[in-house]
Amino acid sequence: MGISRTKEAMRNFAIHQALKYVEGNPDENIPKLMALVDRFVPEDWYVSQRAALREVIEKKNNWYQLALKIYELDAGARRAFFQNFLFNASLKGSATQEEWKAREGCNIPWAILLDPTSACNMHCTGCWAAEYGHTLNLSLETIDSIIRQGKEMGTYMYIYTGGEPLVRKDDLMRLCQMHPDCEFLAFTNGTLIDEALCRELLRVKNFVPAISLEGFEEANDSRRGAGVYRKVEGAMRLLREHRLPFGISTCYTSANYADISSEAFFDYMIDAGALFCWFFHYMPVGNNAAVELLPTPEQRETVYRRIREYRSTKAIFSMDFQNDAEYVHGCVAGGQSYLHINAKGDMEPCVFIHYSNCNIHDCTLLDALKSPLFMAYHDNRPFNENMLRPCPMLENPEKLRAMVKATGAVSTDCESPEPVDRLCDKTTPYAERWAPKADALWAGCAACGACSPGEKR
Repeated sequence: MGISRTKEAMRNFAIHQALKYVEGNPDENIPKLMALVDRFVPEDWYVSQRAALREVIEKKNNWYQLALKIYELDAGARRAFFQNFLFNASLKGSATQEEWKAREGCNIPWAILLDPTSACNMHCTGCWAAEYGHTLNLSLETIDSIIRQGKEMGTYMYIYTGGEPLVRKDDLMRLCQMHPDCEFLAFTNGTLIDEALCRELLRVKNFVPAISLEGFEEANDSRRGAGVYRKVEGAMRLLREHRLPFGISTCYTSANYADISSEAFFDYMIDAGALFCWFFHYMPVGNNAAVELLPTPEQRETVYRRIREYRSTKAIFSMDFQNDAEYVHGCVAGGQSYLHINAKGDMEPCVFIHYSNCNIHDCTLLDALKSPLFMAYHDNRPFNENMLRPCPMLENPEKLRAMVKATGAVSTDCESPEPVDRLCDKTTPYAERWAPKADALWAGCAACGACSPGEKR
């Protein structure tokens, strides 16, 4: 066994032992956790991570409270999450991904987003998924093949988008059974979550819903339709009663930014039982996109500041995908951390970038990662040294325009193909307005001295 494999085995053993120890009495044993970890790992391994964990435990802060919430979940779902997310995806998987990256000279994704179907039981204002149409599906066999190819490269995290993924809930549950070593997450409108589905989630254990919620009732239903907010509340209540893990997905716009970044909204999500919230900036994708929903620079700054404030004080994990690029050194698309496969099989670098050189029905995952557009992402990232301007479409539209034209990528929108010039013409004014604000915020972060912005990984 080589040194790297020995290190991996020791690391996995240490964490397994620590989790087993905590399981018996979390409130009593979590404070003793680091002493146990220190017994099993060499002194110079993961020093900064262990220091951060030790601080969480000693201060019993919001992250400690979140850890205790995880131990209130159904035991089977909790163990599947720890095994599949922590061990398979984040430890074993990441090591395998690094080996493939070095050998193949391309990006290998930590997660794969895919659309089981383009069908949806709703039609929300500004939804990019609606641009694909409503009659496309990836077969069970195709999704199974994607997962098998992904696991070979070390990818154990699969995230369903759509359409509404739960339109295909029977097949999704079968895939959970077929791949019990993977963790599955689905972005869902929540309206199809019922008692029967909760029983299925308890049975398969490795499926986590991320329910779309755009703020409180008025803000949410203005985009999603009357009565949807109450249906989502019912879905969250069922999941909480069954002690199932779930989170929230919210898209912030000029209309709802105040709602979703308020302390009241964070408290509401926590009280509802959500463990995480993923915040997404509105993207004006599609020929009929509502450009007026793009936040102003001042509105985006408000979201930026509030999420960071509540992240440090509230017992819920929150990530702002547009404003947190400093922690991952820029855009994570193009296979850097993830890629997207739509319901027609088109391999796209990003869930919001609807251009492609290849289709999963005609090539392998590895072929796609070596295709011209994906390699352009690999070779050109980061697209801006200011990590508050990470996206090649939203903040650096000249980069996306150039990559699509240079690689010959074509629009994947089968309903109304959108030329890249049309898309980038919509985002150029936004990028110009945001740049001065982003540069001032980034300069302030650099001047703080607490850390080096480029090093926040």
